[in-house]
Amino acid sequence: MIETNRIIIVGAGLGALYAALQLAPRPVLVISPETLGEGASSAWAQGGVAAAMAESDSAEAHASDTISAGAGTVSPEIAQLVTDEARQHILELTNLGTPFDRDASGGYVMSREAAHSEARVVRVKGDQAGREIMQTLIGAVRKTPSIQVLEGVLASGLEVQDGAVTGVWIERALTPSGATLIRSPAVLLAGGGSGGLFAVTTNPPRIRGQVIGMAARAGACIADPEFVQFHPTAIASGEDPAPLATEALRGEGATLINNAGERFMLSVHPDAELAPRDIVARAVYLERRAGREPALDTRGALGAEVLTRFPAVAQSCKRAGIDPVLQPIPVAPAAHYHMGGIDTDALGQSSLAHLWVCGEASSTGLHGANRLASNGLLEALVYARICALGIGAALGDIEDAAEVTPDFPQGDNPVNEALLLHMRHAMTDGVGVVRDADGLKTALRVIAEVEAQACTETMHNMTATATLIAAAALKRQESRGGHFRSDFPEIDPDMAKRTKMTLAEAMQIRARALED
Repeated sequence: MIETNRIIIVGAGLGALYAALQLAPRPVLVISPETLGEGASSAWAQGGVAAAMAESDSAEAHASDTISAGAGTVSPEIAQLVTDEARQHILELTNLGTPFDRDASGGYVMSREAAHSEARVVRVKGDQAGREIMQTLIGAVRKTPSIQVLEGVLASGLEVQDGAVTGVWIERALTPSGATLIRSPAVLLAGGGSGGLFAVTTNPPRIRGQVIGMAARAGACIADPEFVQFHPTAIASGEDPAPLATEALRGEGATLINNAGERFMLSVHPDAELAPRDIVARAVYLERRAGREPALDTRGALGAEVLTRFPAVAQSCKRAGIDPVLQPIPVAPAAHYHMGGIDTDALGQSSLAHLWVCGEASSTGLHGANRLASNGLLEALVYARICALGIGAALGDIEDAAEVTPDFPQGDNPVNEALLLHMRHAMTDGVGVVRDADGLKTALRVIAEVEAQACTETMHNMTATATLIAAAALKRQESRGGHFRSDFPEIDPDMAKRTKMTLAEAMQIRARALED
């Protein structure tokens, strides 16, 4: 066991690194499973950051769009808080050196994405926003002496005493080891979402709900776990994870067609391809299920420019043997973003003392039942700062801290990937784009079987999060946003409220489901 007065940050994506910089000069320890910049969902984000930067736009309009997309469960106060702060974070990232796309007069180039009333997504090199922002932050972190980064290390559990988090259990991420405990005065969880719990996902391989599950197992309240966003246009090339065809392509005029050449979104929603993501994802899902092979057609809107303006998409197509200049890009829905997560208040604090959360691992009330496109990176930035301010206020000034040099005990309990794949398929089949009671109960049964055979804390963290998602989806007997029940296909106005659930409550739902 090690005691340190460094603030522990679990995760190494945009929220984690931005918070570490905001906390400087207070000493920080960042727990990163991989080398910085690798394995974080932030670096894979193609669209950009939503912010009302244009003179014709406003934070109020951005908040209104956020509330509309969220299908009745967004906190209006949180939406206004986050959109009010958006501009200052774009300017701060610019000052740090992020090379946002600019027009001839020096203004920010803005893209329009689904359910936005304005073009307000600030981008970098077309579809490189996440990677470029991360590189900027990594450079700043490497130059900040108060920040220590432990790379190749994974958090596997939280120590809790009298309702307060007092430390983090860590183990080696890349080679077998046992776990060791680091005690700290404050912990910030910023370790991503849950997409990797599904068989088809756009998330990096390690993003499998571990941080949410870790907090849930420690007793933290979880909010809105049933609300998972499925991106409608993952490239259906068979890769795992599935490469993404960014929504900005549709913002530039790309269309969704089936194998008959029919532009099927025209009959689904007035905004067609720019309808809210849950609506587009279900339409693509139904086209695939009917065997009509949905595809994204960029040929008329972009032609050869798709290769230079959207290099990540072009590279993914090349790997799959697709020429987007000449061919439509086959697409499928994929688990992309978890609107739910660890419940936090307006100051980023969880239900456990000394535990803050930001980014996709959190549930702040911003996203509701359906996240507005490109609000994910924005929320991570805003709440990284809010959490840093809260931690600073709680702890005051902290003296310089020695570097942490953990010793790991012997251990050899790798994640059983075959067992995990069984659960991932059950999640996609039963807890995916279209759900019903039978499928959800089947998924809960598989999760329980996998949990019974799991022999690592990391796998138990995964099964905890999977249980929360499926149990909350079974309990919510309506369809709203990213949660669609074919056996309850309508919105129930009486259920226009957020879910709050502990793991113990989810386990009770699972137990009853297994009795049926």
